[in-house]
Formats: sequence, C-alpha cells, structure tokens
Amino acid sequence: MTGNAAIHLATALALLLTASTSIAGELITHTITAEHGRLSPAVLSVPAGQRIKLVLRNAGQSPIEFENLRLRVEKVLAPGASSFVVLNPLKPGQYQFIDEFHPDTGRLVLTAR
Repeated sequence: MTGNAAIHLATALALLLTASTSIAGELITHTITAEHGRLSPAVLSVPAGQRIKLVLRNAGQSPIEFENLRLRVEKVLAPGASSFVVLNPLKPGQYQFIDEFHPDTGRLVLTAR
C-alpha cells in the first residue's frame, strides 16, 4: 500500500467511526425505573420512526423481567441492577411493556406518535 492510499484509508476509517459515534449519540433515551412492583413512568410518549433507547433501573428488592413479546424485548434485572434495550423505529401506535414478575402492577404503555 502506498503512502497516499494509507492516508486515504485512515481518513475514511476516521470518518466512519465519527459517523457511527454521532448516530449512536443521537438516540432518544428514556429511563424506566422498577420499584415496589411498578414501572415508572407508567406512560411514555416517543416519536414514531426513530430508534429509542430505554435505560432500565431496578431500584426494588426483587428481580424484574421487563418485556414486550411482540417487539421481542426481554430483559431480566437483579435488584439494584441497570441495563438498557434499544428499540428499532416504531410505527405509530401503543406498545405494552410489563414486568413479568409483577404483571398486575408492573406495566408501561409506550405510545409512538
């Protein structure tokens, strides 16, 4: 590889890495907290057609299982643990998430508009 080719390759790689970082940095992010068998917030509105990052925090004393089977989202968190899920662009509509370990009270309605 010639010196010019190496410089062009390095420049292209730098631009690619910068583009990937800025795309990842632009994710709309919301935090969902589980505590006492409830998800907070219980209602969330997000823009349709955009990737969404949901940061999950288990502030409770028991494990949770955050899920939406239709979207193929399933995340188990121990007490005190945190994690995240990234949702692909959603069509307008409502999406129900539950804490499978607390199905009667651990609910989140996410509305994509």
